[in-house]
Amino acid sequence: MTLFSPASTPRLIVKVGSALLVDPDGAVRREWLAGLVADIAARTRGGQQVAIVSSGAIALGARRLGLAKGGRANLEDAQAAAATGQIALSQTWAELLGAEGLTAAQMLVTLGDLEDRRRYLNAAATLGRLLGLGVVPIINENDSVATEEIRFGDNDRLAARVAQAAGAQGVVLLSDVDGLYDANPSHNPDARHIPVVERIDAVAGMADTRSASGMGSGGMVSKLSAARIAVSAGIPLAIASGRVDRPLAGGQRHTLFVAERTAPARKAWLAGGLTAAGAIHIDAGAAAALNGGGSLLAAGAVRVEGGFLRGDLVTVMGPGGAVARGLSEYDAGDAQRLLGRRSDEHEAILGYAPRTALVHRNHLALL
Repeated sequence: MTLFSPASTPRLIVKVGSALLVDPDGAVRREWLAGLVADIAARTRGGQQVAIVSSGAIALGARRLGLAKGGRANLEDAQAAAATGQIALSQTWAELLGAEGLTAAQMLVTLGDLEDRRRYLNAAATLGRLLGLGVVPIINENDSVATEEIRFGDNDRLAARVAQAAGAQGVVLLSDVDGLYDANPSHNPDARHIPVVERIDAVAGMADTRSASGMGSGGMVSKLSAARIAVSAGIPLAIASGRVDRPLAGGQRHTLFVAERTAPARKAWLAGGLTAAGAIHIDAGAAAALNGGGSLLAAGAVRVEGGFLRGDLVTVMGPGGAVARGLSEYDAGDAQRLLGRRSDEHEAILGYAPRTALVHRNHLALL
């Protein structure tokens, strides 16, 4: 089976893991990468636009700098390794793509670039223009400036967010595993491979946090998080083995996560957000109203968490956990004053004409 054929998937995002790009000694696996680039060229000639989310910068930089633990001993080492390795990584991609007659472009992004709505739209416009010009964007998190608190932390989730920004119709996570199993196959020889996942909640407990190679930063948990982001935006995602010579040629075993009904672009962006400035806790009645398509009214809110401002992304927490994300209509202080109060009381409490909801349904996405 071909992974997202050009005919059915005009725009594809491919994530390449560190263990595929870099050998245990910290050198580029150039022969394998040339095979992947040949696959990308074939797809491009078939009319498909392809963007790459490429890991490997920290592993490459650590080798050149002689850093312990693959450059991941501490944040400073990881940032130095990323800054050094990113040059080597982009040069390799550009050289191999150039040999196939393709032009490479580099995009380094931070979490804020895809979590802030205006910066997200700017990144989306750049991606769209590059792909429209026939260029192959090589995208990575800007690890040289990212901190532990403000970063994606893995390129799986980055690939899913890039797919949203690019308006892609498919995501392939090339990894050192060939998909999802009902148990860790490294420890359980009877583990069963799962070829298709219709509902992520049904398989969430099967994920392992560890990277098989030790070079990556994700594991299956990050891949399931990426799948949740992608499918909620109407984008199918596949986890496939890159341990073959031509990983995009098709035929190898993989796990396909089936896309849900396509959400409007703004709501898909809200649902896929990884950071929030705070939270508004609500009662069961308010949660039911949200599920019925309503706005979040102050009467159903019971607690405010965090120091968010008007327009910030907040998580809406029901009795059983997170139920939605949305843009707050109020600063945290004013939201706190309105908790549990009816709409007709708001003006007297605040001293100004209030807005209709704490979070309006037009700026809210259910999880």
